Amino acid sequence: MVTSDPLEIVTDLAHGGRWTSLRAGGREWLWRRDGTGRESVSPGDAFVDAGGLEECVPTVRGTPDHGDAWSRPWMREDDGTESVQCERFSLSRIIRYGGEVDYVLTADPGFRFVWAAHALLDLSASATVQLPEGASTRLYPDNGPWVEGSWPAPRGSRLDRFGPDDGTAVGAVVDTDRCCVHDGADRLAFALEADGQPLSIALWRNLGGFPATDPYRSTGVEPMLGRVFGLAEAGPGDAARVPQSGELRWRLTLAPDCNCP
Repeated sequence: MVTSDPLEIVTDLAHGGRWTSLRAGGREWLWRRDGTGRESVSPGDAFVDAGGLEECVPTVRGTPDHGDAWSRPWMREDDGTESVQCERFSLSRIIRYGGEVDYVLTADPGFRFVWAAHALLDLSASATVQLPEGASTRLYPDNGPWVEGSWPAPRGSRLDRFGPDDGTAVGAVVDTDRCCVHDGADRLAFALEADGQPLSIALWRNLGGFPATDPYRSTGVEPMLGRVFGLAEAGPGDAARVPQSGELRWRLTLAPDCNCP
């Protein structure tokens, strides 16, 4: 556990390094599902959604579903670094005082990947997400290919308000490196830094439309390296790429306030 005032993060290293708690501004932000069987998964298993924040890498959708890190045990070193070893890469992070999380992915030069801090948030029906007006947005219906539009209403579908359950499920990837979630008087801001890499914020707005059997509500805000959910569909400039050094570094910053209205 790493604690700062006023932000606290708890991680579960034995079960995929998942963030199980994110307390900021006096409230718990992460949503979770109990009794999912998450504790018994192995690499290659179908994804088990227990909520929280997942480190999805080298893809979100596709194979392996939600990436290769969530199903493996992580380790913690004496300096607080948490890491996981996968078949083609290793990923480490260190959660610093004040809400900064520094990442290093080590792999062969040229290795392409998508990473997402897949944060499922416990939000009310009145919650909104603030992103730059007019930002290029890829809209992913639950079924079918993505289409392009502009934030906040790509192709006429307004996404900045989560709203009550209505039986729909939709994802989107927005070309920006920061956003802020508003829920009543509470705020949670995300900012992402990575030199020379494609940065975005992904959204998952499942208002009781997924899965087809026993659907439930889950709402996600996901800082990403890359511009697509699935690595297999990444075109030029859509995925992160490991440089000649064999290491790619980036920083995620979280804060319980933001400068947006």
